[in-house]
Amino acid sequence: MDAASALSPRQDSGDDTLVIPVEGMSCASCVGRVERAIRGVPGVSEVSVNLATERAEVSFENGRRSPGAVTEAIIEAGYTPVTRTFELNIAGMTCASCAGRVEKALASVPGVLEASVNLASETARIESTSTSPAALIRAAEDAGYSASVRDAAGAKASADAEDARREAVARRELMHVVIAALLSAPLVLPMLLALFGIALTVPGWVQLVLATPVQFWLGARFYRAGWKALKARTGNMDLLVALGTSAAYGLSVYQLLVPPADHSAGGHYYFEASAAVITLILLGKWLEGRAKRQTGAAIRALMALRPDHARVVGPDGAEREIGVEEVRVGDRVRVRPGERIPVDGVLQDGASSIDESLLTGESMPIAKAVGDKVTGGSMNGEGLILIETTAVGAETTLARIVRLVESAQGAKAPIQRLVDRVSAVFVPVVIAIAAVTLLGWLLFGAGIDVAILNAVSVLVIACPCALGLATPTAIMAGTGVAARAGVLIKDAEALETAHRVDTVVFDKTGTLTEGRPRLVAAIPAEGMDEAGLLELAAGLQAGSEHPLARAVITAAEERAISPSEVRNLRALPGRGLSATSASGPVMLGSTRLMEESDIAITALAHRALQLEQEGRTISWLAELGEAKRLVGLLAFGDEPKAAAMAAVGVLQARGIRAIMLTGDNEGSARAVAARLGIDEAIANVLPEKKAEVVAGLRERGGTVAMVGDGVNDAPALAAADVGIAMATGTDVAMHTAGVTLMRGDPRLVADALEISGRTYSKIRQGLFWAFIYNIVGIPLAALGYLSPVVAGAAMALSSVSVVGNALTLRRWRPAANGKAHA
Repeated sequence: MDAASALSPRQDSGDDTLVIPVEGMSCASCVGRVERAIRGVPGVSEVSVNLATERAEVSFENGRRSPGAVTEAIIEAGYTPVTRTFELNIAGMTCASCAGRVEKALASVPGVLEASVNLASETARIESTSTSPAALIRAAEDAGYSASVRDAAGAKASADAEDARREAVARRELMHVVIAALLSAPLVLPMLLALFGIALTVPGWVQLVLATPVQFWLGARFYRAGWKALKARTGNMDLLVALGTSAAYGLSVYQLLVPPADHSAGGHYYFEASAAVITLILLGKWLEGRAKRQTGAAIRALMALRPDHARVVGPDGAEREIGVEEVRVGDRVRVRPGERIPVDGVLQDGASSIDESLLTGESMPIAKAVGDKVTGGSMNGEGLILIETTAVGAETTLARIVRLVESAQGAKAPIQRLVDRVSAVFVPVVIAIAAVTLLGWLLFGAGIDVAILNAVSVLVIACPCALGLATPTAIMAGTGVAARAGVLIKDAEALETAHRVDTVVFDKTGTLTEGRPRLVAAIPAEGMDEAGLLELAAGLQAGSEHPLARAVITAAEERAISPSEVRNLRALPGRGLSATSASGPVMLGSTRLMEESDIAITALAHRALQLEQEGRTISWLAELGEAKRLVGLLAFGDEPKAAAMAAVGVLQARGIRAIMLTGDNEGSARAVAARLGIDEAIANVLPEKKAEVVAGLRERGGTVAMVGDGVNDAPALAAADVGIAMATGTDVAMHTAGVTLMRGDPRLVADALEISGRTYSKIRQGLFWAFIYNIVGIPLAALGYLSPVVAGAAMALSSVSVVGNALTLRRWRPAANGKAHA
């Protein structure tokens, strides 16, 4: 169902009503389940679900509208709320109050379920059931900002255009800083020379001429943004600056036009304060913008990996160069030595070494031969290769990586909620403090000029910018550097949670082991030979993509054994499979399956035990005719990954418990765990029980990360506090997990936890300094210990220092690359 066709939320009889399309309902019981789930959401007064239109109409009590909770309830009930995600570029935001105002405006648009605004990247992400981009842009513009849709299809072109716009803004801001500094210098110079006993007086009318363009031309941005904030009945940093500098400028003009009766007390103006404050804040905003652009360097570097053109080879062998967006799945693309690969594909002709370092963090080029997969954006080495395209555009690995990183950088960490609450009341509180400062100094007998200057200092030093930038800049820098190391963090919540992990649960096959088992023994039971055992086993496994199945097929091919014909093949999840052969029903599977089917395995039990103690995985083959009988056993070996022991050792050195979780038998699990130094191994776990084991570990009070790569790991990944998927595994696992490792190196697990800890530390440091600047600076300014010029410098420095501190994350290097952490 098209979400755009759904009804918009509306006001009805005093209740706030929301209509959400719901997919997956098939009968009246589904309707009842959805209604019960939604009714359980706090604040819901009435709910009606229509099976025919596949829509849920939800009414809320006044002031308790919570569409996000409703969508979560629908998902938990097992159904899919149909939503659309929009991304906007937002221009004109200057502080956390601005971001909050835009967020509030977007969230109020009918149909919007959730809106999240990122001050650092100047973007907004909106999840909606029934709105349009035009309505969202209009809401942002009504709030006083300009907005445009981020083009997902032409992401690179859109990013280039946005970068060009920001560069133009940066050049204009730098020019304004230079002009403001030149005009302010003669005003500030006498104050500096006075420190050395040199008296220099600049006539008041000259000061007025120099300060006026700084105040009303170069400082016009503060008036414009402050006026928009006032019209929206809110406040922001620009309003504080406009009020403070206008007060200092106005006082000076008044003293110039109406000199005091006592001329000996006259002649001192405060034009230098207003001009210097504006100059310093303009400088701070320019430095801040420059630093913010560096936080997005990882995304720009990833986007730059994709070439603009590709050489497509036609059926006649002729080459033609076309735009990469014109390449279609199935096209053959030729890549010359030293060129970037433009598309995802399979190597059809030639051989080469491929550098995938900027995609996976793998430092060494990887040898590729015919039949191997190659990834768009990676660098071809010395060979001329021909690739058959398997994915283009938004479906390529590179495009998916960019989307994941952008999603994480645009998301809000839970700690940001505190900042949002503070930012919502920050400006009104500061204005109130400034008013109290003004009245207080007047009541204690100070002159009007002293009272105004101290109030100006309060207005100028207050810095909501640093508060708004602390979290998003750290997240952008952290997720960016992690992506370059081969660690993709999908959401900010996973980033914030991962540093607390004290237990890591590893799936065995494909995660700690190579995932490429080989058949090491085929032992027939009495009355059967090895060839017959393999012939029947290969017949059962023919067509399967399971690693054990491939091992059987490979072993049969090496022995020139043709698989027997079987029919009625049926999978037995977590146990094995069954089919019908020429001799009757047969089954292949685990010891558990044999026990459940009353198959006697006594004859080979001793040999099976020996193999299990060697770390082998055992499968049994049995016939299910009138006389059930064992046909034989198959033993598989899957070698641990070379880096697995080191990965476990790093985690244990940090005090993190490592647990291995597997469906294999106890003996095999213990043998592999012993080789890797893992103290605890949980064996014989069915796929559907993995999530229960993970949930049980969480209930004991720990923070649990689950590492897996298969479809059957997805529920466990979702059940963990942090799900970590290997990109060498299935898409299902990667979509479920909060963190994806772009190569199958288990040492990246420790790196993911490390960068999470460092990023969270930078968030806390940034918020600490942002709060300290205000908690210490505002009282000092109110008590008269800070002049407006010093206050302006401190305010500019606060934002720059917070962003600069976050950027130190870019020096981090992963241990999995064999390099020390910065």
